[in-house]
Order: sequence, then structure tokens, then C-alpha cells
Amino acid sequence: MVPGGFVRHLAVCVLAATLVGGFSVRAAADPVVGSTNVATADPTVPRPPGQPCVVTLFTNVAFDDFGTRPYSYAPPTSCSGSWSKVVLEADFSVTAGRQYDRTATLWLGGVNLYFGTTQEPSKTVSPAWHVERDLTDYAALLRNAGQGQAIIGNLVNSTYTGVIHGSARLLFYPASAGARAAEAPDAVYPLGSDPVGSTVSLNTSSDKLSRTLTLPTNVERAYLDVFTQSQGGDEFWYTCVPDAYAAQVSECGGGNFREAEISIDGQPAGVAPVYPWIYTGGVDPYLWRPTPGVQTLNFMPYRVDLTPFAGQLSDGNPHEVAVQVAGANGYFSATAALLVYRDAHAKQVTGKITRNTLAGQAPTPTIGNTLVTASNGDIAGDITTKLDRHFVIEGYAMTSHGRITSSVTQNTGFDDTQTFTINSSTYRQLTSQRTWTDSKSESRLGNFPVAERQQHVSYPFTLDYNQQLASDGSTSAASTVHQGYRQRDELHLFGLLAYGANVDNTVDSQDTLVFDASGSLTSHSGQQSAQTFAFHDTRGSCYRAALTTQAGAVASYNAGQGCPDGTNRVSWFAHPDGSPSSSLLPGH
Repeated sequence: MVPGGFVRHLAVCVLAATLVGGFSVRAAADPVVGSTNVATADPTVPRPPGQPCVVTLFTNVAFDDFGTRPYSYAPPTSCSGSWSKVVLEADFSVTAGRQYDRTATLWLGGVNLYFGTTQEPSKTVSPAWHVERDLTDYAALLRNAGQGQAIIGNLVNSTYTGVIHGSARLLFYPASAGARAAEAPDAVYPLGSDPVGSTVSLNTSSDKLSRTLTLPTNVERAYLDVFTQSQGGDEFWYTCVPDAYAAQVSECGGGNFREAEISIDGQPAGVAPVYPWIYTGGVDPYLWRPTPGVQTLNFMPYRVDLTPFAGQLSDGNPHEVAVQVAGANGYFSATAALLVYRDAHAKQVTGKITRNTLAGQAPTPTIGNTLVTASNGDIAGDITTKLDRHFVIEGYAMTSHGRITSSVTQNTGFDDTQTFTINSSTYRQLTSQRTWTDSKSESRLGNFPVAERQQHVSYPFTLDYNQQLASDGSTSAASTVHQGYRQRDELHLFGLLAYGANVDNTVDSQDTLVFDASGSLTSHSGQQSAQTFAFHDTRGSCYRAALTTQAGAVASYNAGQGCPDGTNRVSWFAHPDGSPSSSLLPGH
């Protein structure tokens, strides 16, 4: 039997989905033509109506060494009721001079609040940038006072002179008649062991980011937000080749397949694709002045649905939740947070996993090789890397609503071709890569289908590196990069589409470096880039922005073109940046 109250609640949500509007437009400062400061087409986090309560985490803190910057947090006393939304805002800058790109993270109680990297300065440009993250799903963490820290390890000396400064605050929007209280998880658990917060280095495929947790006995839904950032020898993992060919083509070894593997008690529980982020010093620093690559300054986590394990996690026993990176080769910097919804009307939820076809599917790609070495030593051909997997994980949980059966069905793939042309005057490597996943999460109450989430993500990536040797011994290195982030989300209730949203973010950039015969950089030329960002959903939201740059400055910018009336309008509960949400229905 289907509990009538439970079904009526969802039915009301479906009806409301066709009636609720409510647009909120809040944009960061538009890029100015001619400006050399950081310029992106990314949307900010849309806001609900009403005035927020603001909690400052830190103000104008200098990052000029590798120490942490601790801060204390207390929830806002003037907004102690329910919140419709919680937003992190942070502003960073770096003084003009020479400095590497740096990893930047913010933490509270071991949980990551922000993960990104910094913009590199130049002799004449002191870049400044603004980032935001929707932390509404972390409201349970923010209900309690705690200790946090900011980490931006930075070397400052007579050579590397750029000092980074930063400020951060949390904005809490009270629930109101126009903005209902968020359906946020009941608890947030960091996987790392640092009580304040820090990433964990995963140097090999066997290294783990893990934590053993004894969870409440009434877990109803569970999700894992995962960040995996390439570092060190893995920074350019997308250009690496299998060890057998590394010496032949003068490239890094270890292969170029990377994927985050999630497990519970050693049992495969899901996968998270790895995005090929490029930092502002990557490949050619001029590529990213003034527009960085996709998400370079503000990473988005990938959310893994662990709800089929709800019954197992509720048994009162300790359970290890772990993340590993298949193919890690020194190293990936990782963090993850477990988000848990509890059954408010049950002290004990029972259940178990009934099907798991991911178990036994090793993340081992197929390697192909058409490289040909001529008698004069010239090399030409392809190295291909492919992996396609399909799996289903299903489990049930006996809840106060009845027997809930949850399943996650996923098709995930990785397809990469490295094309080499190597001779006495040319070294050219063309990387063509696509990481993708199609996932479907279903919930059934008894035999009655209740909710279904579908998500498609695709990470198209191309890097063309073409190095030419001139007769005088000088060399030129032309780089062309294409990055994409595409995501489609749908929520179906009782077989009806309740909400759908699309995100499409692309950055294209090119530049050519010139080196003299001694290997010293003498000039660069042809710098230009373009970014387009598009979002729309089934509630009428529309956001579009596009910019171009040339010779290190903004050449053009437009916003709203292609949206109704040529204006960006985004519902306050939408996620135009592609950040995850686990509510049954946005805005409810």
C-alpha cells in the first residue's frame, strides 16, 4: 500500500512546479572591453527574495607562505530560523609581479566550502576575481559553531613576488512565503581526517581518501560530493601515454585515463568522472589572460548517489566510505563530503543491497596504437584509450513510508586519442578527449514508481600543441585548447517531468610562444580566446553570456542574447553553474 500523505506531498510539488515563477538576477560586474582583469562569462548564484544575514569568515587576509589561515565561525543569530538558501562569496586578488597559480581551499569542521585555483599575475596586471558557491545543502553543518581555515600555499621571495589576498563571507537567506525553506540534508560528514579541513593526496590508484563512520540508524537518502584535482606529475594527466610509449613520444607515462572510484566497506558504490581542469599557468600562461579555463577559479563537485546503500548504512555498525582515483600517478588532491537525509518518523531503517553490477568491473581501459617509426626516426600515428561501462546498483530500505527501492543505473565512458607528428622540425601532439556519463536514479515505493532523476554530463576536451624548430635554432610553440562542460538534469515525479535544466560552458583559447636558440622565451603572439555560457530550465530560466579576448584584454562581451527580451532571468532556486542539488524539487 502507498502511504497517501507521502504521495499527496509529491503531487502538490508536481502541481506547484507548473505554477511557481520567481526570478532573481544577480550578476557580478560585467567584463569591460579593454580590461586586462579577470573576465568570465560564468553566472553567479541566483538569490531568493529578502535580505540575507551575513557572516564574515575573514577579511583581506594575506597569503604569502604555506601556512593555514584559521578562522572561527558562528551561525547568524538574527537568522536562526529556516533558510531558503546559503551562499558563499569570496574575493581574491594577487599583486602584480611573478607568481605561480596556487590551489585555494576553504574549510569548516573538516568540510570543504570552496575549491579552486588562482589567477597568475603579470608585471603590470594585479588580477582580482570573485567566486561563489551554493552551500544550501550544507545547512546542517552551518547550524553549529566551528573552526575553519583558508589554505592558499604561496611562495613569496625576490623572484616570486605576487602576494595573494582574500576575503570570504556566508550569506543566509531566511525562508519566507516567496522562498520556502530548503529541503537540505540532515547531516554532513567529511571524509578527511583533519578536524578543521584539508585535502588528501592520492598518489596511486590504491591510495584512499576514506573515513569510517557510524551513522544514524534512520538514513533514508545519501549522496557524496567529490572533488579530485590533478597535481604534480598528474597536472597534465590528459596528455600522458601508457608507459610502453612514453619514451618513444617523449611524453609522461602512466596513461591518461583517470576516474574517481567510490566504495562502501570495500564494495564498489559509484564512480565520478574527473574534469580536465587547466590552471592559469598551464600549457601556456598567456592562454588564460584574462579569461581562465572552464571552472579553473571555482571547481564544481560531482555528486554520487549512494541512496541504494541507505539500509546498509543504517544498521548501527561502522562503515568505511572511500574515494580512490583510478590511474593516479603522483598525484590527485581529493576531498569529499557525505550528505545524509534521515527518516524523521523512523528510529530504525533496515535494508540491504540487492544488486551491484559495478562489482567486478575493473576500471581498465583498452589501449590502441597505430604509431609508425620511419627509418629516419620520424614518428606518426595515434595512441587511443577507451573505456565504456554500464552498471546498476540497487537496494531497498524499510522506512516509515514503506519499502523504498532505490536504484542507480549508469553508463560511463572515456574516449581519448593522442595523435603525434614528430620529426626533425616538428613536435605536434593533438589530444582529443571526451569523458561522459549518463545516470538514472529511481525510487519506488513498493511497486509504485515515485521519483526518477536523470543526468547527462560530458567533458569534451581538445589540446593541440604544435612546436616548430626554425633553421636558426629558435622554436615556436602554438597551443590551441577547447574545453567544454555540458550537463542535462531531469527530475520526474510519477512519470511526469517536474523539472529539467541544461548547462553548457565552453572556453576556446590559443597563443604561440617563441623561444630563442638558448631556450629563453622571447615573445608570444596571437593570443585570443572565447567563452560562452548558456543555461536554461523548464521553469523559464534563461542565462546566456559570451566574451572574447585578444592580446590579453577583453575584446567583446554580451549578456542575454538568445534569451527572451534579450535579458538573463534565472529562478532563485536554480543552479545555473551546474552545482548539484538533491532536493526532491527545486524551490521546495
